[in-house]
Amino acid sequence: MAVKIKLQRLGKIRQPYYRIVVADARTRRNGKAIETIGKYHPKEEPSFIAVDTERAQYWLGVGAQPTESVQRILEITGDWQKFKGLPGAEGTLKVKEPKPSKADLFAAALAAAGDAPSTEATTPKKKSAKKDDAAKSDEAATKDEA
Repeated sequence: MAVKIKLQRLGKIRQPYYRIVVADARTRRNGKAIETIGKYHPKEEPSFIAVDTERAQYWLGVGAQPTESVQRILEITGDWQKFKGLPGAEGTLKVKEPKPSKADLFAAALAAAGDAPSTEATTPKKKSAKKDDAAKSDEAATKDEA
């Protein structure tokens, strides 16, 4: 049985993502797979690539042939060079920058503001008409006494 390592397309229209699968060469693109050995999300920046190196090496070792696109992915991760015994087995995979934590962002915003956080509301509360009238009458009474 001829075995290929190929991409199985998933996702919506214009939002593809792929599974890297091992399947019989005669199956359809999205047909039944023998094993899933990785993921590939081309729309992210940089592209998300995750390959189970141990399983990829096993399938390459028993004669599975990768398609051209899967071979390029294996070259990026360094699995193809490791299988062929070529230099550069560390690969050229770009790593996404880690997102700063919300606590760090909050601390930076506090430092930029220059003061401690206040517990007061940012917009003044509206006073009710009854309280407003009572406050005016109290002020008038204190002025009359003085």
